[in-house]
Parts: sequence; structure tokens; C-alpha cells
Amino acid sequence: MASFTKIKANNKQGYKWICTLEGPPDPVTGKRKQIPRRGDTQKEALARAQKVLDDLVKHGVDAKKVKKLPFEEVAWDWLKTYSKGEVKESTVRVRSKEIKILVRYIPKVNIDKVTHKQYQNILNDLDDKKYARTTIEGVHVTANMIMKYAIKNKMRLDNPCTGAVIPAKMLTVEEIENTTIEDEFLEKPEITEFLQAVYLHGLPMDLERFYLLAFSGMRSGELCALKWTDINFETNEIRVTKTLYNEQNNMKLYKLTPPKTKGSIRTFDLDETIMDLLADYRNTQQKIVQENRKMYPDYHDKDFVFCRDNGYPFIQKNILIRMDRILKKTSIKKEATPHIFRHTHISMLSEAGVDLKTIMKRVGHDDPETTLKIYTHVTEKMKKDANEKIRIHFADILNFNFTKDHLPLQEM
Repeated sequence: MASFTKIKANNKQGYKWICTLEGPPDPVTGKRKQIPRRGDTQKEALARAQKVLDDLVKHGVDAKKVKKLPFEEVAWDWLKTYSKGEVKESTVRVRSKEIKILVRYIPKVNIDKVTHKQYQNILNDLDDKKYARTTIEGVHVTANMIMKYAIKNKMRLDNPCTGAVIPAKMLTVEEIENTTIEDEFLEKPEITEFLQAVYLHGLPMDLERFYLLAFSGMRSGELCALKWTDINFETNEIRVTKTLYNEQNNMKLYKLTPPKTKGSIRTFDLDETIMDLLADYRNTQQKIVQENRKMYPDYHDKDFVFCRDNGYPFIQKNILIRMDRILKKTSIKKEATPHIFRHTHISMLSEAGVDLKTIMKRVGHDDPETTLKIYTHVTEKMKKDANEKIRIHFADILNFNFTKDHLPLQEM
């Protein structure tokens, strides 16, 4: 039942009408909720009050509550909830950076007032400013989650991110012609040259680390987090259960977190040669550790495989620096980081005839698209090589080059 109240106003007619409707009770307190709205006429006031009531009944959106609820407040509130879930600290940090990008555009815009066009303009502007496509995609994912959070919590009715287009970068002819899948991994001659350079010019721990990366497909963070308890010398197996996270590149501020995905938690066997290399390294390390415990009163005794003199683990940046040093002593021109060893290991397994499913499991479910590309490329190349070997070996038959010696004896 609607009730109307006439009030004075500074309009032409000198008054306005307030229409008050009875809304549903507050779901938490149970208190009655009245919905008053003004209009120049009773009909206009009723229409405004009815719209608010319809939204509240149908969707649960309380216009009064969200009237002063800016996007940035909702975004940071979402992040608090998001960080409580099963997400890595590094992922939360990335989401935080993406929120900071979004709030540069719409910090004070009310959460229910953000439009599709407004959001699309953000994506377009990021592209105009030459942001990487992966960054724009990340911003889009974060914005989507924030808006879904707002809808779920009755802050707005729709998702303005739905249907938004992420600007696509058109490759130039030169980029298409110069970019090949071979750039994603080290081919056999290259990995051979690199490991030879490690053997000849490597610093302490380089030989063990780079051989392990090449023949295991481990991520560098997984390598840094590896402990001796993760290595079983009886079965020649290595177990991966953690990765090293170090936002500030400070050796004492590291954290051990679960691997990238659930599939990254894995156990795999390793060639006996590599295991013998690690066993010899462990024997040497044990002697050094005994001395270092005396030298460092605060020795960080956490059983890391690759650690500094004070026991703290090396961080991923150290492996990158060591790798750059070795690359300079080779003829390899590819822009390579330690991650290239994961792709190299995939190519090595593919060349050895290992099936795709086993490869994916061994490396911990890496990017399926990249893995499939490498696997397909290597196996297709092997087919071509097989055809070439057949052509050479059976050249006389394929060329119809028959002599009497080749002909079968004729029956008499």
C-alpha cells in the first residue's frame, strides 16, 4: 500500500510528492524497510519507489546501500575475500597490481554505475599505452571477478565486463616469419653446447643445477625449494611439493608455498647419472655444512639442496644470473631464461618417444598449448627424419635400380 506526503519544494508548482512503499524486512535484523521516493507528481513518485522495490524484491539490490559504494572500495573488499581462498601469495600480489591499474580509471565511480562502454574504454586505453596483452588479460580476469562478487553481494544487477573485447595485436609479416616454435626450447646441439659450457666454465653448483633442470623439467622455484628429503637415492626419484616465493629478493624473507597447480605436485624418476652427480654433491656439501655451522651462529639449517654458506636457499634470480653468464660462453643466440629448460625437457622426452600424457604428468601439467606445440613439432620432425632414412637405405629399390643380383631366381 502506497502512502503519499506533500512537501514544499523550489519548483514551478511549489511542492513535490513523497511516495512511501513498504519493502521486505531486513534479512538480518528483521526490521521493517520503508522505501520513500520523491516526484513532481504522485505518479512519478510512485514509479520511482516501485522501481526500487522491484529491484530489491527481484534482485536484492538495495539502492540506498550502494549509493555511496565506489568501485575501489568493492575491489579491495573482494581481494580480502579472494586471498582467503586456495590461491598463492604471488597470485594475490598480481591481482593487487591489476586492481591498482583499474582504480586509476574508475576509483570513485559507484559500483552500480560502471558501464560496459566505460570498461571497454579502459581495455582500449591499456592497449593504446602498449601494455602487454598478458597484462590486459589479467586486468580483465580481475575485473570480471570483482563484478561477479558485486552481483553476488547484491551491489549491482549485471556484469559490465561481459562481452568486452581484449584488443588483439596483429603480428607483422616479419614477426610471423621470424618466430618459430624452435625459439621456445634448446635443440639437441644447443643443450649439448650449453651443458658443455657449464662443465668447462661453471661455478659451484652450476653443474648440478643445470643438469637437474634439463633432465627433470622442474621450474626454477621448485629447484630452489628442493630439500634433501625430497630426493630418494634408493629409487632414483624426486618429489616436488613446494616452490620458493621471494617477492623482495631478500634471502631471509623467502617463503615456501605449494607449487603452481595441484598437478605440479608430483614424483618422477631421474637418470642414474644425474642421481650419482647429486649424491657426490651431497657428500661434498655435508663437509662444507659442518664447517659453516661453526662459522655462522645463526646458520639456517633447513636441509636445502642448493643453499648459501649460511644455509639460506638461493633464489630464482641467482639461477638466471648464472645462466646468463654461461650463455655468453656459447654461440646460442636465443633469448633464454631458466624456464626454457622445461620446454627443452619436453622436446627431449618427445624425441625419446615418450607419449604426451606421460610428458604432461612428468613436468607437472605445464601450459598444454605450448607442450602440445613442442611435442607435435618434434614428432613431426622425427617422421620426416624416418622417411629420409628409409629413402637413403632403400634408394636402389625406390629408384628402380635393379641388377641381376637383385632379381630372384626364376623357377625352371
